[in-house]
Amino acid sequence: MLRFVKLDDLVARFVACRLPHSEWTHQAHLAVGAWHVAHFGADEALARLRVGIRQLNDSHGTPNSAARGYHETITRAYVQLLAEFLNSVPQTMPLAERVARLLASRLAAKEALLQFYSRERLMSSEARATWIEPDLLPLQLANLQGNKTK
Repeated sequence: MLRFVKLDDLVARFVACRLPHSEWTHQAHLAVGAWHVAHFGADEALARLRVGIRQLNDSHGTPNSAARGYHETITRAYVQLLAEFLNSVPQTMPLAERVARLLASRLAAKEALLQFYSRERLMSSEARATWIEPDLLPLQLANLQGNKTK
């Protein structure tokens, strides 16, 4: 499991577009997303992440297009699940520990969203550009097989 010793530093480098492409991993996405949800709530986190991810992609030379870069459905789905996850763990626990717990959970699996979406639907250009509802299961942590949040 990847642990972010300095979560705030990771987020600061993300916001400043100083996070190298090699460090912009799936786990880094989740940690940055969780930090934003914890600090701003789901709606404001989503707005900030939309801008931040696109800007970071631009700084890496990754095009935000119908085939690459920013993905609206993945971002919005994870923000919703991250908010639910963060509400399910003790609020008195330091955020870095909650994020470590997140990264050890089933939600951190790269294929987690495929329990809710068919691959075709999730990877469509429509899903990349705009929000689309899941076609397999409602988007709730309780529907994530093997989920352990506590």
